[in-house]
Amino acid sequence: MRRLFPLFLLALLVSISAGSNLAQAQAVPAPQLIETKATQVYLVEGTTGTVLLAKNEKQSFAPASLAKLMTLEVVFDALTKGEIRPDTIYPVSEFAWRTGGAPSRTSTMFAAVKSQVPVADLVRGIAVHMANDGCLVIAEGMAGSEAKFVERMNARAAELGLADSRFGNATGLPHPDNSSTLFDLVKLSRHLVETYPDLYKTFALPEFEWNKILQRNRNPLLAFGADGLGTGFAEGSGFAMVASMERNGRRLFLGLSGVATDKERTEEASRLLNWGFDSFEMRTLFKSGEVIGEASVYGGAQSTVPLVAAKPVEVYVPINNPERLQARIVYRWPLNPPVAADREIATLNVFSGERPLVSVPLKSAATVEVGTLRQRAWDAVIELLFFWI
Repeated sequence: MRRLFPLFLLALLVSISAGSNLAQAQAVPAPQLIETKATQVYLVEGTTGTVLLAKNEKQSFAPASLAKLMTLEVVFDALTKGEIRPDTIYPVSEFAWRTGGAPSRTSTMFAAVKSQVPVADLVRGIAVHMANDGCLVIAEGMAGSEAKFVERMNARAAELGLADSRFGNATGLPHPDNSSTLFDLVKLSRHLVETYPDLYKTFALPEFEWNKILQRNRNPLLAFGADGLGTGFAEGSGFAMVASMERNGRRLFLGLSGVATDKERTEEASRLLNWGFDSFEMRTLFKSGEVIGEASVYGGAQSTVPLVAAKPVEVYVPINNPERLQARIVYRWPLNPPVAADREIATLNVFSGERPLVSVPLKSAATVEVGTLRQRAWDAVIELLFFWI
């Protein structure tokens, strides 16, 4: 593995060339350009996290009904932990009925005021029909009030690393505090699929009946092979969608916002997902446990420690128009001993041209003990010298 001389930054980060074998054996193409009417797009391959298309993905917008994905995450988490059960029953308050039920003229599961609804049916109402009354009933039932439930939503969002998301209600109905990004919503969607695979299947149910009213799934992409997740519309940001689709063992996640009509939203989402499946293929860059590079250790019995990934490093790359892959190993410098084996100490960042593809944590593949007095003294001189350059 060829190493370039480290470049020491004020943040004490070190970047190292990914090596000639990566550049030669794994030359991959840049994606063919694809135009989209959406003002914001984020398309990601699920297994590797490879970014296929990104456009204003970290620009904040009002998520509207897509906020319900966060509501469902809180519910799924509570179900998984045994805090509530599918047969737990919650009452329909007048507030939930008027704000999100039939009188509201918004998306509703038509839960009757003062009736009792099991959690399993509330989840189906929200996932299948984006029911606002279902969100409010479950929020009040779990937390005592919608405001208290929203506190849980925001705390959970922070816990999951949704740094640019903030929620003001459980429904996504217009509220000044409702704000998110496609980056966060796709991250949340990947979490829902990976953490709650059985509960996630609810999103793909074609229909749902409650109060003797049959309601079709509101996700138009189910007809094109998607199995989740939801849609939204907000004044000022247009029609939005977060979708997931699996084909031939590969799963893609798409976030899209800023199109003018629901018809355009469906057409653009379907087109981009098909492009993602048809124009890319999987490549393995490094096998599990293969030494990818080294990190310098100052004052250690050995001057370097080998770095490996816990699982194969794979990227989902375009089929045509070859372009050289580049990668960098980044870690905090100086790395001081002792260094334990199997310790996460670096990140491998893979790029196609200037476009970031994937970031993979790297672990130490060996133990490096504290060096002799002579080794420590010499490395201290080197560290002092280059720290001030």
